[in-house]
Amino acid sequence: MQLVKKYIVLPVITLAAAMLVVSCGSKPSAGEVADGHDHEEESGVVELTAEQFKTVGITYGKPENRQISGALKVNGLLDVPPQQQVSIAVPMGGFVKQTELLQGMRVKQGQVIAVLENLDYIQLQQDYLETKSQLEYATREYERQQELSKENVNALKTFQQARATWQTLQAKENGLRQKLAMLNVNMPALEKGNIQRTVNVPSPISGYVTQVNVNLGQFVTPADILFRIVNTEHLHAELTVFEKDIPKLKIGQLVRFTLANETKQREATIHLIGREISLERTVRVHCHLEQEDTQLLPGTYLQALIETGGGNVKALPDAAIVTFENKSYVFLKQPGNDSTFHFKMQEVQKGNTEQGYTEVTLPADALDATIVVTGAYDLLAKMKNSGEHEGH
Repeated sequence: MQLVKKYIVLPVITLAAAMLVVSCGSKPSAGEVADGHDHEEESGVVELTAEQFKTVGITYGKPENRQISGALKVNGLLDVPPQQQVSIAVPMGGFVKQTELLQGMRVKQGQVIAVLENLDYIQLQQDYLETKSQLEYATREYERQQELSKENVNALKTFQQARATWQTLQAKENGLRQKLAMLNVNMPALEKGNIQRTVNVPSPISGYVTQVNVNLGQFVTPADILFRIVNTEHLHAELTVFEKDIPKLKIGQLVRFTLANETKQREATIHLIGREISLERTVRVHCHLEQEDTQLLPGTYLQALIETGGGNVKALPDAAIVTFENKSYVFLKQPGNDSTFHFKMQEVQKGNTEQGYTEVTLPADALDATIVVTGAYDLLAKMKNSGEHEGH
């Protein structure tokens, strides 16, 4: 038993002694500790030598009070008012006998865009002529019975029956007349006994054909959309604005927009602001174009800037602001000496931009700091390179 204990204890003592020797041998000197501390750089601070400072060409500046106009960037599309676009159907079905429309064609109001035919059109006109003839007889009979009733010659029941027949036929004749009017039947010709087997479909507005959904010989019903026509003379810009930005808007504000297929800038003014928030938390804003253009197409995507007014704000040259990991920064001058220069990276909040200057919001302790204007991107590059080197 004692022999076993010797073999267990001795290795443990030997291992502890070995660790003590290694620990003592690796202990750094005070000079080495101090040296390592001297080379440790503060986070977010960039150091340049005098030579590097001269090569980069650092220049300084401070936030300036500038009048910068506010502009809200939004998206939208060109649209037309509901009264400027029509879906054309027919009140009574029929076979398409004639149409020459193609998508993109321009049509005028009243122009015949299709011709339909159906036996029901003939029957409707025949019923009208028969009813009209019966009404003429019933009118004369009613007038005769009315005169006899005044002289107490006929029975009251006979007079009342004649009046009822006259009123019934009068209502039927008027109803058939209205139906024929909806079919654009030539009533003066029909009054002369000329029954037509076809009816014309006219265009209710002037504009461009955007859809053609029929072909010759096709039977169409009142539920079918034959054509769609859009009048592009009164296009407007329909903007999508987030609800948080709506308080910045008011009627009459200037809107500058660029279409997806153009580079030139167009202008519009806010005419209406929607009163309903969508599920995406946006509001529709209706804008009238300053200059009408009938060649524009409804549905064209656009990007717009809404002028929301300006103010006297703190601003820096655009070159002084850098972007890193989706945040905005500037570099503040730190105390140094003739051989080294130090710059601290400071996050800022960007605002509106105009004529090479950008509105910035700085912390209270940095409002009077000296800021790097020229060379900020060089400092950012050096900081990123230093970080990569330390990572390795």
